[in-house]
Amino acid sequence: MTSADQQALATIDLEAIAHNVGVVRECSPGVPIMAVVKADGYGHGAVRVARAMLAAGVREFGVCTLEEALELRGAGIAAPILSWLHSAGADFGPALAAGIELAIPTPAHLAGIVAAAQAVGTVAVVSVKVDTGLNRNGVTVQEWPELLARLVEAEAEGTVRVRGIFTHFARADEPDHPVIELQAERLRKIAAEARAAGLAPAVVHAANSAASLTRPDLAFDMVRPGIALYGLSPMPEVGDFGLRPVMRVSGRLVRVKKVAAGEGVSYGHTWTTPQDTVVGIVPLGYADGVPRVLSGKFDVLINGELRPAVGRVCMDQFVVDLGLETTAAPGDEAVLFGDPRRGEPHAQAWADQLGTIHYEVVTGIKGRVERHYLGGPEL
Repeated sequence: MTSADQQALATIDLEAIAHNVGVVRECSPGVPIMAVVKADGYGHGAVRVARAMLAAGVREFGVCTLEEALELRGAGIAAPILSWLHSAGADFGPALAAGIELAIPTPAHLAGIVAAAQAVGTVAVVSVKVDTGLNRNGVTVQEWPELLARLVEAEAEGTVRVRGIFTHFARADEPDHPVIELQAERLRKIAAEARAAGLAPAVVHAANSAASLTRPDLAFDMVRPGIALYGLSPMPEVGDFGLRPVMRVSGRLVRVKKVAAGEGVSYGHTWTTPQDTVVGIVPLGYADGVPRVLSGKFDVLINGELRPAVGRVCMDQFVVDLGLETTAAPGDEAVLFGDPRRGEPHAQAWADQLGTIHYEVVTGIKGRVERHYLGGPEL
């Protein structure tokens, strides 16, 4: 099926990925990039975007789950991969056998990884995840002395090698907030204590997208951007930083019809035609990632003109008011969001209406929406 035939399409611009890697590199010069490709590459397709990122100069990858890491490795991605969110009792064996670097947030996690390394017969490469103030995952100040002693012991035994120490900023989208400095200082202290105890972490990192773009002084040994690589600003109220949106979601009109003035449209007749008009049906709905609560609150681009979605979003479709003078016809493209520089709606517009962030918008595209890739390296 070609893109011209596809009713629900997410077009992923891999050249935009390369551009965005360049933007991050300019903002955090002189340090390598760990690209975050969790949640299937923020909904863009982890394997394909990872290959494009590698071609653009990204050195390694970060994911949440062991399964995400193994998917990349199974697809032939040989670069370092760090997995940072798993239970202490997880089956670490396959990941260790595949050379996946594992985050350690508690002494219990270290014990599980040591046992797995002994069973597999390998040295586990690990990074210490430090809770410096986000109060989410990561080793606490209270747990750190015990974990440090056990890490030193495990390295001496030859079961683990501590490659990194990292944390996650709580308020990096507020670049001058004092908590950022507090977290950075706590990270420095932990790293210094690790080195004083005989460990030799090669990389210390903390900078997410916002910090990578605005705080080069906190790049440490590596930056770890996510959403910026997909062309969405981590600080939309500030600007786009020259980033180019990577995902463009579109559908094709499957029906165009006249509706008389005073008629209700879609379930519940929440919208009534104020005058004679023409409506079009776009075959995407809340099963595909168009939230029902967005009903009547977004526009789509059809033949160069923004037209409002009207009535309730259904499971499989929504209705667009095309206007009585429209020339739109079945098969015409309707762009839900993409690059505003082409006149297309932005994912941020959806986020604003939904009271959320654009991360949720792009990761929510699912169901029958097929991905189509433009540019990038040959497979």
